[in-house]
Amino acid sequence: MSVDSLIGDLPKLTPKDFSSDQEVRWCPGCGDYSILAQVQRIMPDLGVPRENIVIISGIGCSSRFPYYMNTYGMHSIHGRATAIASGLKASRPELSVWIVTGDGDGLSIGGNHTIHLLRRNFDVNIMLFNNQIYGLTKGQYSPTSEVKKITKSTPLGSIDHPFNPLALAMGADATFIARSMDRDPKHLQDMLKRSHAHKGASFLEIYQNCNIFNDGAFEVFTDKGTKAQEALFLEQGKPLVFGANREKGIRIDGMRPVVVSLTDGEYSADDCWIHDETDFFKAQILVRLFDDPSRDGHYPRPFGVFFETERACYEDVMAMQIEEAIAGRGRGNLQKLISGREVWEIKA
Repeated sequence: MSVDSLIGDLPKLTPKDFSSDQEVRWCPGCGDYSILAQVQRIMPDLGVPRENIVIISGIGCSSRFPYYMNTYGMHSIHGRATAIASGLKASRPELSVWIVTGDGDGLSIGGNHTIHLLRRNFDVNIMLFNNQIYGLTKGQYSPTSEVKKITKSTPLGSIDHPFNPLALAMGADATFIARSMDRDPKHLQDMLKRSHAHKGASFLEIYQNCNIFNDGAFEVFTDKGTKAQEALFLEQGKPLVFGANREKGIRIDGMRPVVVSLTDGEYSADDCWIHDETDFFKAQILVRLFDDPSRDGHYPRPFGVFFETERACYEDVMAMQIEEAIAGRGRGNLQKLISGREVWEIKA
């Protein structure tokens, strides 16, 4: 009997099957609850057995995630979830590996590990919960906190320039870059499924509200009264149009995005920038619809898939290299390997 037929006979899993018996210990109202719920909802549709799914986290509020998933998992050390996931994927490439991290864990102490995982392109899924604050350690400013942010560690306001996470991922040559938010369940589910479907390192930034230490940081993108004007949802092959009545659009003037009205007769949706997830150069512009409005003008914040490309995965190339070495040389010689290519013989 084939493996496919055996899988076909197994009962259909539900979100409850991915919920562990552990008490969820996040603050009431935390955005992490929604993210957990959306991950549990999409897991049955991925077609991956639970025993082949691994959730690896670092340190932070988001890093409690593995306890609440009825899969394999590891609550690792601060900033090093990416390194541990890389080792696991290299040794067990058939596993579906998910990394749960935060703006502090993944972009501060773990920033170097994050960029190297992205450039190596292991086939793993990074979920970076961005709440622009250190929540677990009670409210210090983080690498994504805005300038002048007043916190317990910056009582006069932060003077640090914040990271733009997606621009950082682009600079590290990530092969899949996307953004979603905790308070848009349908969109978040779609982005999680797209992340999983991508062959290579997927980087999904998720805006997550910390209602204790940074409440409302992303409210303009989630509140019904402002969401249509402030959030731009990217769709492949569709024009960049937004607004309550889709009355605004974005055009490219040279290499600069310009917000235009679609109601005064001068421009229509046909004149707007058409989104192409494979366009590396336009993706560089899109991730920058984020920076200082006083300098760059006010743009809506994009959500969706910014960029996707194909590139060989590290674990595949490594396996191929090992196979070629074995085929060309037969069994290895440990002493020769230790000695290296340059050996000096000292004669009396």
